Amino acid sequence: MKTKFVAAVAPAALVLALAASPARAEADALAAGEETLTEADGSEASAPAIRTVVQDAAGGGSAPQRKPSYTVALNQDSFFGFNPSFTGLIPVNDKMDLSFYGTFWTKPAFGLGQGNTGDDLWTEFGVGVNFNLADGRLKVKPQLGITNGSLLSGGEIVAGRTRGARFLDGIVPSLTINYSDAKFEAEYYGGYYAALRQRNGNAALDFAHTWINAGYKATSNVSFGPHWELLYNTRNTYPGASDGKTYEWLGGYVQFSLPQGFFARFTGGSSIGDGDSGDFYKMSVGMSF
Repeated sequence: MKTKFVAAVAPAALVLALAASPARAEADALAAGEETLTEADGSEASAPAIRTVVQDAAGGGSAPQRKPSYTVALNQDSFFGFNPSFTGLIPVNDKMDLSFYGTFWTKPAFGLGQGNTGDDLWTEFGVGVNFNLADGRLKVKPQLGITNGSLLSGGEIVAGRTRGARFLDGIVPSLTINYSDAKFEAEYYGGYYAALRQRNGNAALDFAHTWINAGYKATSNVSFGPHWELLYNTRNTYPGASDGKTYEWLGGYVQFSLPQGFFARFTGGSSIGDGDSGDFYKMSVGMSF
């Protein structure tokens, strides 16, 4: 199943050469991205995107008490590769923040092929709102992002040939839900990546990315727990290709957090179900300001 997805994300001439495909971000987020970024503060550590995207570490309270926050993270995993991310929160009132995020996808296969020189790498940016509920313990964040490049749309195609990347390559609605108290943390992420340009062409892709994790806070600096994640190719218009599961992961994570806003998380485990793609691992480090 992984090979099937990989063949779809590359130009026809590179189908046999590629061995990878996309996500978020985090995220992770997706993913590694968003998932990782959400845990930046030691007292509010939740779970990593993918980016593949971060929650406000202060939580709750009125707007003057919750200051704007900004988090940067370095994320890497066995599927999405290296994907630095950023996220920010700007308080609007005592329950809501304006959110924004971005992911720099650096994997060549997510661009126009293995031979690209960095001028067409997939780039994701989005905005949304973050609701602080249950005295700041529960955070619900719907967001809407855009992708730029060629992964979802196939790029700019002229006379049947790919000429370059696309602005507004795709659209990414997502929802992140985090819970964190003195001893327990949990996170849900669900995002849908849909082609926006050339959607009815012969090189368009849609996929769903989701994860759930939950952990126990052994101390204010250390937490750990199980992690489940799924990436599914829901629509594939490449000639002869089909949709299907790209990967399904099950494993665990351990996270170290410091009061200053530094965090580090490692997650690892195995693929499960049909289309086994081997073991997985991901690591994220970052800081919240």
